[in-house]
Amino acid sequence: MINLEFLRLSWETIRNHKIRSALTLLGIVIGVFAIIVAVTAVKVIESEMVETIESFGSTTFYVESKWEAAVVGTERRARTALTYEQMIRLADRAELPVAISPNMSMGRVEARYADRKLDAQVRYVGSNEYWALNNGFELAEGRFLGDYDVRAARPVAVIGEELNDKLFPNETALGKDIIVAGARFNVIGVFDEKGDAFGNNLDNIAVVPITRMIALYSAANRDIEIVVRAADLRALDATMDEVTGLLRVIRRVRPGEPDNFEIESNQSFVEEVTQFTDIIANAGAGIGLITLLAAGVGIMNIMLVSVTERTREIGVRKSVGATRRNIASQFLYEAIFLCQIGGAVGILTGVLAGNIIGLFVDTSVVFPWMWALLAVLGVTAIALIFGVYPAFKAAGLDPIDALRYE
Repeated sequence: MINLEFLRLSWETIRNHKIRSALTLLGIVIGVFAIIVAVTAVKVIESEMVETIESFGSTTFYVESKWEAAVVGTERRARTALTYEQMIRLADRAELPVAISPNMSMGRVEARYADRKLDAQVRYVGSNEYWALNNGFELAEGRFLGDYDVRAARPVAVIGEELNDKLFPNETALGKDIIVAGARFNVIGVFDEKGDAFGNNLDNIAVVPITRMIALYSAANRDIEIVVRAADLRALDATMDEVTGLLRVIRRVRPGEPDNFEIESNQSFVEEVTQFTDIIANAGAGIGLITLLAAGVGIMNIMLVSVTERTREIGVRKSVGATRRNIASQFLYEAIFLCQIGGAVGILTGVLAGNIIGLFVDTSVVFPWMWALLAVLGVTAIALIFGVYPAFKAAGLDPIDALRYE
């Protein structure tokens, strides 16, 4: 049970010895601050990464070819390429996915309109009518690719918000012809702003029918990525299993042989990010804990000084009836009270400093409740561990000798 009288005496002692108390607090504040700022900063980054990944859809997963290191050259490409024709066969046979889209990328290319152009900056993608749905893109104006555009290999494109602003700063892009990587496309739609993801600008993009891209570059056997969307999270595993089974048949993988393709879901990306950031957060917290232990040694040292300074006071208290337990409890209360103040300041400053990163990555505010609770418990443990010896030393003083102390 908390003794309010001891709390009052603790507060009076802190007020009467401001400099000494401030020095003791500083060690605790630095230790707790180091733990909380490290954890908060990492959690802010984690939050931004997870939000970015989940913006592409929590029920979306990706299929890519698995390269075999032992196979080289033309044989390697023939054996492992994941082709558009295989995607078509998968889409015809699969029953569980709600959308399947190819992703054929030509990297960063030049795009121009009239006298305005962007050199090797535009992400050039070939896909079908489900690309926007599977990748979490929405339209600001116009329309996206349709089934007819893909079947007829029409020279049309949907462009990103930044590409639109740079090529058409004062006019609409809809209906205009742009040149992308030397090929002419008619703009039928403009994406809404998407932002950056892991350092990549998602708004500098041009999406065209994959069939048009194949015709332009004779890329029928070019390696692609297949993006699949399940109906919901409950159907995600079953959908992945179905796609795996069908692709093994389509790619003629024999029973017992490993898959020659890889499947990654956004959920698995989130788990990997969380595991990685947890390791970094724990490492940062470990460094802060070392600082906190050093602060504990400082607390013990300053409390021993306090015992010496207050020897006569202890003698007076004992002479009027204070027990050893009363004296020990008072000094322990002072240590705990001081550490809790330092812990609270360290938590608040650590959270504020850690969330400064959030201002640059535009993510939500993070407060590491679990780590804050651990910090409170930690400083309490530090106070008890390093405050016990000074407290019992004070309690063990002989009242006669204490009264004579000058």
